[in-house]
Amino acid sequence: MAVTCFAQEFATPVTPSRMFKALILDSHNLIPKIAPQGIKSIDFVEGDGGVGSVKQTNFADGGHLKYLKHRIDALDAENLVCKYTLIEADVVFDKIQSVVYEVKFEASSDGGCVCKMTSEYHTKAGVELKEEDIKQGKDKAMGLYKVVEEYLLANPSVYA
Repeated sequence: MAVTCFAQEFATPVTPSRMFKALILDSHNLIPKIAPQGIKSIDFVEGDGGVGSVKQTNFADGGHLKYLKHRIDALDAENLVCKYTLIEADVVFDKIQSVVYEVKFEASSDGGCVCKMTSEYHTKAGVELKEEDIKQGKDKAMGLYKVVEEYLLANPSVYA
């Protein structure tokens, strides 16, 4: 098994604590509300949102995925860091065994934050993963971050 790592980051004028609350702590409530065209629901199938909890994201009808399950591996609300693992999906991963994500929100000098994301793709034996193999998933994740950013900018009192 090989591990392929990818990193990406983006800057936003939204404060780190608001982004963390929206994207990590309360995503199961917020995201289906503001992006119903892509995500039908997010439910805890194990636990209450803390470390060890399993969250199932149910996608809207018509997409190539029906659901994903993530396990929360680490949650540090003080340092605004979350680490989680993709453990199940309704499609067969022919190249990937698992994916470990870490998301970190750091304050920037302009009062906003920089969101830093790393992804570790644990591939099956003999498989080489290229960035274009995961581009669609990365693009969708960035699109979701932008939707949340726009919502928070339009609603400055939410998660304040």
